[in-house]
Amino acid sequence: MLDMETKGDASAAIIYASPASSPPPQRVVLSPCAACKILRRRCGEKCVLAPYFPPTEPAKFSIAHRVFGASNIIKLLQELPESQRTDAVKSLVYEAEARIRDPVYGSAGAIYNLQRQVSELQAELAKAQVEIVSMQFQRSNLLELINNMDQSNQDQHKMMAFESSLGNCEHDEFISSSDEESNDFGFLEDKYFNTNSLMLWCDPLLTI
Repeated sequence: MLDMETKGDASAAIIYASPASSPPPQRVVLSPCAACKILRRRCGEKCVLAPYFPPTEPAKFSIAHRVFGASNIIKLLQELPESQRTDAVKSLVYEAEARIRDPVYGSAGAIYNLQRQVSELQAELAKAQVEIVSMQFQRSNLLELINNMDQSNQDQHKMMAFESSLGNCEHDEFISSSDEESNDFGFLEDKYFNTNSLMLWCDPLLTI
């Protein structure tokens, strides 16, 4: 009886203890990440590279692995907190692409080219601003010249109108003065004629 009870208790302990001691189920990976696929290794649940190199972007890891190596990439990601790993991977891929394009200077060469382009654009912008200021100055001078010409034309028209009105006034005065002189001469002629007639009437010798 004691042996059967002891065996029963042991079997019950094994039954109740087996679920607790079993390892947790692992994540089933349908497709390995691009890094594990290129490296030809098993992509486990705790793969450091899987979140940043998905299977749909194999060229991304291929470029970074070609320049830095898989071990260095894994070491760098393990040393960084998870909040900074995405930016770190982007920087690695950008630097790797720059190194492939320019093996000597890498991203520094790209930065230098961009700074040179910025300097050239700034010089062109300053030149364009100087030309704009010069064109505005020329435009203001042209407008001032046109205004001066208009004012001069208006003054000339006013002077001509004044001279014309002055000439008309002088002509009218000349006509009126001519009329007065003719009247004066007529008066003198009438007076002389009347005097002669009177003399002829009074002198009997002249009437013979």
